[in-house]
Amino acid sequence: MSALEVGQVVAHKTYPLTRDSLVRYAGASGDFNPIHYRDDVAESVGLPGVLAHGMLTMGTAVQPVVEWLDGSGDDAGVIGWVSDYQVRFTRPVVVHPADGAELSITAKVAALDDEAGTARVDLTVTVDEKTVLGKAQVVVTLA
Repeated sequence: MSALEVGQVVAHKTYPLTRDSLVRYAGASGDFNPIHYRDDVAESVGLPGVLAHGMLTMGTAVQPVVEWLDGSGDDAGVIGWVSDYQVRFTRPVVVHPADGAELSITAKVAALDDEAGTARVDLTVTVDEKTVLGKAQVVVTLA
């Protein structure tokens, strides 16, 4: 853990979300709420368009940290695991029918606990430069 420093960016990645992504997630999760795939229904309840599932957004947002921990990302990686993860949903992710949406995630070390062997990694998660997850914090246990 000595190689980590508070303020260090450990991952930055973007992920496309498409209507296809929403359909696949709906099938995997069993969440077939039509606001996630029908524009007319989304608009009828006052939404700006079809929304990505919150849990899809949350799950995608932690992926760069997982890749960093298991070494499948761009750098050498660290052996460890996610031991806690929490977010606040601050803005819905509208997925355009043709253009989709692009989730941008930056993961930065916010706190280190050498005694416990953990680090808190804060995520900045945006779409079109607007924050969509607030207080997104991942506690990682490093081996």
